[in-house]
Amino acid sequence: MSALRRIAFLLERAREDTYKVKAYRAAVTTLSTLSQDEIAARVAAGTLTELTGIGATTAAVITQATRGEVPDRLRRVEEEYGGPLTATGQATRAALRGDLHSHSDWSDGGSPIAEMARTAAELGHDYLVLTDHSPRLKVARGLSAARLAQQLDVIEQVNADLAADLAPNAKGERFRLLSGIEVDILDDGGLDQNEEMLARLDVRVASVHSKLAMPAGAMTARMVAAVESPFTNVLGHCTGRLTGGSRGRREESEFDARAVFEACAAHDVAVEINARPERRDPPTRLLELAIEVGCLFSIDSDAHAPGQLDLQIYGCERAEELGLVHDRIVNTWPIDRLLGWATPKV
Repeated sequence: MSALRRIAFLLERAREDTYKVKAYRAAVTTLSTLSQDEIAARVAAGTLTELTGIGATTAAVITQATRGEVPDRLRRVEEEYGGPLTATGQATRAALRGDLHSHSDWSDGGSPIAEMARTAAELGHDYLVLTDHSPRLKVARGLSAARLAQQLDVIEQVNADLAADLAPNAKGERFRLLSGIEVDILDDGGLDQNEEMLARLDVRVASVHSKLAMPAGAMTARMVAAVESPFTNVLGHCTGRLTGGSRGRREESEFDARAVFEACAAHDVAVEINARPERRDPPTRLLELAIEVGCLFSIDSDAHAPGQLDLQIYGCERAEELGLVHDRIVNTWPIDRLLGWATPKV
């Protein structure tokens, strides 16, 4: 199963098409219901492909791995995609303790919550914040208050399962999946979730996803109002731009960046350095301005699949290039400090 997970991880990390990854994730799901003896028996009998979710390619990987061999497919994927993603940024990445922006298959992510959390732990994180979308973003299956409440129970169970499965890290600390949301910033600057639910969460990322081309004055007022909310911790991908990739290009939203960043600094809200290569948001000129203004920052993967958690290094590279001090990056902080900072100031 580890070979299948590694292949899927590397394909996701390389941002390959989803259909190329699904077969490996589906095979992992199927194998998780079988004992090692059952898997070995099917390998010996050549009946793996009789199982739902396992085809010829994944059966070959399972067969070779069960026999103690490095699967041919894994070797090829490691050679193609297994190298470093960047030449720099490693010092900042080593300082990061977690990731504050990630999605699961509860909204528009591709993998279960448990797999996202386990992968984050394997990457050396102390914590991962699960930030599925809020109700207004229907295209991303945003979570109603009721679904979000259900998700909190799942997070609790995932943490219990991981505590039983994973040893503490070198500091004697256990990995924790934290509750969160990527909450839509509404047209008037309000947040797209009720305050009772927002108060129950550990961390809240507020992002604009609609009417990205509204006039600059209105957009500035909208963003400042969201930043001023006592529930907002992180301002997500502030310009909303896309520089390419499967979703094409999208121009930056127009707003008074200094006014927005000054509001962030005044209200202790972190500006997200969104590490997805197709976003690189904020653009460098705005990132330099946010540093000058005195903002806090969060370097986030905005991962929609486990392998995309590794994209965080792109944001680390940008932070290093601009000399950003690690203590101004909130996800370099230990979990108790992070949670204290993120507590709503109401």
